[in-house]
Amino acid sequence: MTALVGIAALLSWSVDAGAGVAGGTVMERVTQRGYVTCGVGGDMPGFSEVDSSGNWRGLDIEFCGALASAVFGRKEAVKFLDLTSNDRFKALRSGDVDVLMRGTAWTLSRDTELGARFTDVLFYDGQGFLVPRNHSITSVLELSGASICVLPGSSGQRAIEDYFGQRKMRYQLITSEKWEQLVAAYSAGGCTVLTGDTTLLARERRALPNSSEHALLPEQISKEPIGPAVASGDEQWFSIVRWTMMALIAAEEFGVTRDNAEMMLESRQLNVRRLLGLEADLGAPLGLAKDWAYKVIRNVGNYAEIFDRTMGAASTLKLYRGLNDTWLNGGLLYAAPFR
Repeated sequence: MTALVGIAALLSWSVDAGAGVAGGTVMERVTQRGYVTCGVGGDMPGFSEVDSSGNWRGLDIEFCGALASAVFGRKEAVKFLDLTSNDRFKALRSGDVDVLMRGTAWTLSRDTELGARFTDVLFYDGQGFLVPRNHSITSVLELSGASICVLPGSSGQRAIEDYFGQRKMRYQLITSEKWEQLVAAYSAGGCTVLTGDTTLLARERRALPNSSEHALLPEQISKEPIGPAVASGDEQWFSIVRWTMMALIAAEEFGVTRDNAEMMLESRQLNVRRLLGLEADLGAPLGLAKDWAYKVIRNVGNYAEIFDRTMGAASTLKLYRGLNDTWLNGGLLYAAPFR
């Protein structure tokens, strides 16, 4: 009887988890509708935010444009739905969004218990440290004896206790229940460093009146892999979202950019020709056009171009590539072969 109850519960979970794709596949619904619906956040600098002109911008926004390009050949064929952290997975399960972005971190429980499947890592975030440049600190390993502004009882505090404890480094915690008060304390010199997710620290740095006088240390002491999630139960849509990400990375690896994509159609390199749809039809297994990846690159560029204008040197956050560089440059980004 216990086994039967367990099986029934599993079947019930499977039906609920796949609710987002009820009434046909996601691809069928998307093509009938004429656009992709992306779940994002309205005030997440670097990932997704609305500028003064009412336009969406950010890494998540660019990826959604890439996905729309893969499906429709147009990056504009996308609608953004502003979600809160509490309703994001519900919106994915119900089918209100086709893909969940919103700077959401990939964890085991989210990938197994919420009816969602993460397709890949779009951005490697993690707990970092912001420090005044005049302290001449260049590494976390130089922080022994430092005072650290951190939210009490947070995962950030636990990460500090683990990291510094394992290395027998001394430290003093400066805590406050409100993040804004911690930022103010750091700005006033009340602590040596401010710690939090690297993207959050970059956001706070740009808001400081003397932002250029503050530096992000190169190390991260925790893992927060950010990426797109889709509703469980639709392998085709899962693959389309995953391989859109792969196309962005592969384009950077092969030197294909938004500006030279058309010229690269004349390339004799087999890897480039496969990526651009000139050799074999790698779009067919996905239900996409033969040149889907070419349209992605032509419309939004490769991963490096997207990163640069949303997170990197051409953005207000000014983040270094670090882990978000390709494996060719010592980073973690790696495209599976297009063959």
